[in-house]
Amino acid sequence: MIRVDAHHHVWRIARGDYGWLTPDLPIHRDYSLDDLRPHLARAGIAATVLVQAAPTEAETDFMLEVMDASDGLVRGVVGWAPFDDVTRLARRLADPRIVGIRPMLHDLADDTWILWPEYDAALRAIAESGKVFDALIRPRHLRVITAFADRHPGLRIVVDHAAKPAIRDGMWEPWATALADLALRPNIACKLSGMLTEAGGRDIARHVRHVLACFGPERVMFGSDWPVIDLAGGYDAWFARALSLLDDAAHAAVLGGSAMRFYRLNKPGEEQQ
Repeated sequence: MIRVDAHHHVWRIARGDYGWLTPDLPIHRDYSLDDLRPHLARAGIAATVLVQAAPTEAETDFMLEVMDASDGLVRGVVGWAPFDDVTRLARRLADPRIVGIRPMLHDLADDTWILWPEYDAALRAIAESGKVFDALIRPRHLRVITAFADRHPGLRIVVDHAAKPAIRDGMWEPWATALADLALRPNIACKLSGMLTEAGGRDIARHVRHVLACFGPERVMFGSDWPVIDLAGGYDAWFARALSLLDDAAHAAVLGGSAMRFYRLNKPGEEQQ
């Protein structure tokens, strides 16, 4: 089994399009793939998915350059592309290095943006391409994403960071029930990522168990959310905690198999994991 980190970033501050990455944050500095490699080596991770951190096509181009120079470590890029220009979106989807598209939904003013009918053509294009829609959302978006999934049953959707449950605030509902309802849709998977960042020091075991119970290991994938995870103890601490919460039967799927299948990360000539 190939171990996969299904969600990490890199960034170069001078690029200037990371609006959320303000100078007051401890992670306001450059992070490269070379900074990540020692963590991956300690965790036995041999493949990754690189995910956008800025809503620009320049960010997508930057990540593709990183992938091309990664010596096969980065197996795919989840990029950003405009939904109001299907021609430009289609060009991105035709690139085999692009495995998914992610609008930063939780930063948009209208929580129902993804349901606007003018974006149906873009969403059909993603579905027809076989690429993944990454849903960066918070608990308040779960009902919207459920309606979205019902409207586009042919679109494979992965929920980033388990929809960022408000663990630090001790809030279990409405996240738990809404996530369970969403998981009934077979075209949905979930990333086991970002949990420590949302926990604020509280225990995450109950939330992790709920994610696994809702989706099953075959639709759950490990992601580090590095370098954001440096705000909550760092890569090694998160990997160790995630590992401790997985039983032996879940390891192969959560630590690699689910991401390999869902993002279709196999290199030419490799067998399906």
